[in-house]
Amino acid sequence: MCGIAGLVDPRLSPERLARFAAAMTDALAHRGPDGRGVWHEDGVALGHRRLAILDVSAAGAQPMRSRDGRWVVTYNGELYDAADRRRHLSDGGHTFAGTSDTEVLVELIARHGVAAALDRVEGIFAFAAYDRHERRLWLARDRIGVKPLFYAHYGERLLFGSTLSALTACPKFAPGIDPAAVSSLLRHGYVPAPGSILSGVRKLAPGFLLCWRPGEAPRTSAYWRLDDVVRAGRADPFRGSDEAAVERLEVLLAAAVRRQMASDVPLGAFLSGGIDSSTVVALMAAHGQAPKTFAAGFTDDPRFDESDAAARVAQHLGTDHTTIPVREADALALVAHLPEIYDEPLADPSGLPTHLLCAATRRAGITVALSGDGGDELFAGYDRYALALRFAARAEPVPPPLRRLAAGAVLALPHGALAILGRALPRPWGGPDAADRLRKAAAQLSGDGFGLYARLLTLNPAAEALARGVPGLAHPLDEEADGALLERMRRLDTLSYLPDDVLAKVDRASMAVGLEARVPLLDRDVVAFAWSLPEPLLRRDGKGKWLMRRVLARHVPPALFERPKQGFAPPLAAWLRGPLRAYANDLLRAPDAGGGFLDTGLVRAMLDEHLSGRRNHAVGLWPLVTFEAWRLAQGRRARHSAGETPGGASA
Repeated sequence: MCGIAGLVDPRLSPERLARFAAAMTDALAHRGPDGRGVWHEDGVALGHRRLAILDVSAAGAQPMRSRDGRWVVTYNGELYDAADRRRHLSDGGHTFAGTSDTEVLVELIARHGVAAALDRVEGIFAFAAYDRHERRLWLARDRIGVKPLFYAHYGERLLFGSTLSALTACPKFAPGIDPAAVSSLLRHGYVPAPGSILSGVRKLAPGFLLCWRPGEAPRTSAYWRLDDVVRAGRADPFRGSDEAAVERLEVLLAAAVRRQMASDVPLGAFLSGGIDSSTVVALMAAHGQAPKTFAAGFTDDPRFDESDAAARVAQHLGTDHTTIPVREADALALVAHLPEIYDEPLADPSGLPTHLLCAATRRAGITVALSGDGGDELFAGYDRYALALRFAARAEPVPPPLRRLAAGAVLALPHGALAILGRALPRPWGGPDAADRLRKAAAQLSGDGFGLYARLLTLNPAAEALARGVPGLAHPLDEEADGALLERMRRLDTLSYLPDDVLAKVDRASMAVGLEARVPLLDRDVVAFAWSLPEPLLRRDGKGKWLMRRVLARHVPPALFERPKQGFAPPLAAWLRGPLRAYANDLLRAPDAGGGFLDTGLVRAMLDEHLSGRRNHAVGLWPLVTFEAWRLAQGRRARHSAGETPGGASA
């Protein structure tokens, strides 16, 4: 794993190109502590920061040129089928200088072209490939969106980088904030691709590539689409027995885990004790290598603590296990640093424990860690799926007038009464956040199951009003779609919530400390198989992940993992009324709060309601706090840069 950056601008001298690319590359030092490289020639410069995983020798250094000299690549990622692709190239007569997967990638491109090379490889990646003959730049991002890639095109210049900070480190590039992105952030907690928080800067969407040379408009196209996989699964669903499905999934997962264990540096795994991470660790152990495992423990609040469950799974599998205590004081001390860690504002409170877990894992000497991300989307594990499906089955047949009456009765209850009611209800209605869940469900009683799902995903229903009337960016949630309810929910989460929130969170949290996080559940073959499964193999007896549970039960006694699902998030509501009260007040009540992007009257009213205990607005306030902290940090960086390099957005 690494960081990449670069620019194409035929108007700049080679010296200025190299200097600009060096500044952009240096902004990525945290993503690649093991090496730095900049390549340039007339009109183009590519930069690279290296986190050495495979072939830690100089033979794996980047940017890397193809043997024929035509192509230059700067690459962030891992190709898990590099050994197979290496044999293919060797059989064709190529002699390799080293053992890195970067060399495999650049030679595949040299032999087949970018698009055809992408069809052949399996992995997580973002890369830039420059064709020196055609003077054309190609950018590409992996299928699901594990690795990030931002770009900006204006005039005769195109910039790209792994982070926004790499682009803004380029002298004379100072984009403003996109008001529509702010509106989306308040609604979803993240900025959906291909948008970004900065005007004129875009994310390359998962499964897409971009082609550009000066004098042309950038052309983007999809080399892989989730919807093609969904349609293929719908057209040819799995028709075997339950046991055949269990066997097939285990074979696919075991192969993915085995491929992703390839590393020339110390390897470990995250283990929450839940189904997804436990399955990954169990298959690592079955492969003959019980890994070092790491779990976060919320020692100050047992309601959010899964560390005992993780320890029991680790003991059964024989791993060398470490519990990382996530203390309130540690998490609170980290809050002020979130804008630097996450680069683009990301209002996912689980980013706090995720970063603390990654930092402790890296301090333990681990450079690569496997995680269980993706299992909820692929195998229908989220509580919101269960809520929406139950709502559709039980509430939709009730006449709308009766539903509106019931909704009014629930919404009239004070927050404390809703919390008491929620504690008396079973999952998925009950639990620590039951009052908010019940209020959201009641507000949707006159709608349908998909409407409830959409409401559960919406952090601020009044996001547009909070953003001074500015509508948000386009989002898959607002598109017309067909298919069964469960399929629609899984598809939408995989298209946006997974890459734009979950995977972005893990990438930034891990790469901030030079740790590579791999996601074997998102292997291409596993994804395709998951989308071929009929609903009874995903959900049964009121539970999601039925098939995953059966695979895990082959390795771990069900008593160790069959328990209510817990989120990986701190007690945010209590923190905002307690230790984070002053922090939130200082940000949201300051005279210049919002910078003109927020309706400060509405914001302060929300804050007052929350602090008084009349309502729980924690999930709605956190995007506001996140944005304001990021905006102020961005302003400080801009002022610092202006002191060194004057200039605006024009070249």
